[in-house]
Parts: sequence; structure tokens; C-alpha cells
Amino acid sequence: MSDYQHILFSVQGGVATLTLNRPERLNAFNVAMHGEARQALSRARDDHAVRAVVLTGAGRGFCAGQDLNDRAVAPGAARPDLGESIELYYKPLVLALRAIPKPVIAAVNGVAAGAGANLALACDVVVAARAASFVQAFCKLGLVPDSGGTWWLPRMIGAPRALGLALFGDKLPAAQAEAWGLIWKCVDDDQLMPCVSAMAATLAAGPTLGFARIKQAVQAAAGNSLEAQLDLERDFQRELGNSADYAEGVAAFMEKRAPRFSGR
Repeated sequence: MSDYQHILFSVQGGVATLTLNRPERLNAFNVAMHGEARQALSRARDDHAVRAVVLTGAGRGFCAGQDLNDRAVAPGAARPDLGESIELYYKPLVLALRAIPKPVIAAVNGVAAGAGANLALACDVVVAARAASFVQAFCKLGLVPDSGGTWWLPRMIGAPRALGLALFGDKLPAAQAEAWGLIWKCVDDDQLMPCVSAMAATLAAGPTLGFARIKQAVQAAAGNSLEAQLDLERDFQRELGNSADYAEGVAAFMEKRAPRFSGR
């Protein structure tokens, strides 16, 4: 059950669902929603019953980024420190999404603009409705893509496409985002939540510790040499080889049955 004002949060069948819930503002972030989202992610991280997380938006949009009304400045007043906004709110939220030791799926139900687009990309797997789009809208305000945008985009789709999106601020339709390799999958609008729910259920029934190490290994690869990555893989395999889930996986394979992973 949700006990928040600006998000919805529920846990069912091992899946925590966090829904950004300011549909009248296309789920744009204000300070209060930042605090609630981070608290919900902490709950999902610490609850052993949660083995997968879904992030989505209410209404017709996923997230329009920053609510500019939350930064309204009276004529003649001092301008807001946007760097402080990143340091206090967006940076901790992105890092929390990346660090949670459970798979996180973004279900992008509509437009994901500005920081909203980059928060989706911070998730482990992104599934988007066909009507959804991704917009690096920062250039329209004379700003640089934030919330990891300048980090994700060149790594995911290369510098030429990253620069084109950042400099022109054009909408990238979900189908094109899939074709470019920016997201995992584009599905028909009415199939978005059924698809994501099935994926989340599969992950929630899987080897949770193994998934955590997969996330860590893939994230570390961007800064590791080959030798360092091989050492990391060695260390993780040593740890996971002593896990209950590995023993169950081998037993299930030998007995020709579906594994019953405990997440340990």
C-alpha cells in the first residue's frame, strides 16, 4: 500500500512498484516527490521480500523531468542554484537506482523528457510503450543533459547520436530508441504493463544475489581493464558458487526441473 502524496508504492509477489504520481504535471519532479521516491527505493532495497522493482508513471506520461514551477523565481530575486538541485536531489536518486541490489525495470508509459528520460536510462532494463518518446529537452533551456544523460547516451548509442539528441532536443520515438539500442524493448501500448509484470515476476523468482552481482559487474566494466574485469568475475563466481541458489540451479538442471531460487 502507498502512504505517499506524490508517488504510489506497493509490493506484490516479490515485486515493488514505484509509480510517479503527479499526472497533472506529467509526473515532473518537485522536492517532495524526490524525497518520497528515494524513501520508497530505500524500502525496496531493504525489504528482503522484494526481489525486483518496477518504476513507472501515472497517467499519460512517464516523467517530464523537473517541475519548473518548483523553481519559480520572482522578478529581481536571486536565481536558483541548479547545481545544488543536482547535488541534493537528482544525483542521489540516480545513484540509488543504480546501487539497489535488485533488478529495476523502467516501464515508460508516455513521454520521458529531460531528467525523466535519464532516470529511465538509469534503470537496468527499459521497456517502453509504442506511443512513448524520449526527449533530451535541456537545450531548449540553455542547459546540459543531467541526471547522467551525458554519461548514458554516448555509451549506449555513440557520440554522434548522443550529440544530435542533446543539441536539437528532438523527440526520439520508442521504436527508434529500441532500434538504436537505447532501450531493451518497445511494445504496443496495451501490452506495456502485462509485459513488464511478466518480466518482473520472472526476475522476482530468480537468483537475486546473482542478479546483484551481474549489475555490479556490468557497471564496473565501463571503467575496468580486461584484467581487472576478469578478476572481478573470478571473485563474483567464487562467491556465487557457494550460494544456495547455485546449488539449487545445478540440482534443478540435473533433475530436469524448474529451479526454485530463494534469492540467497
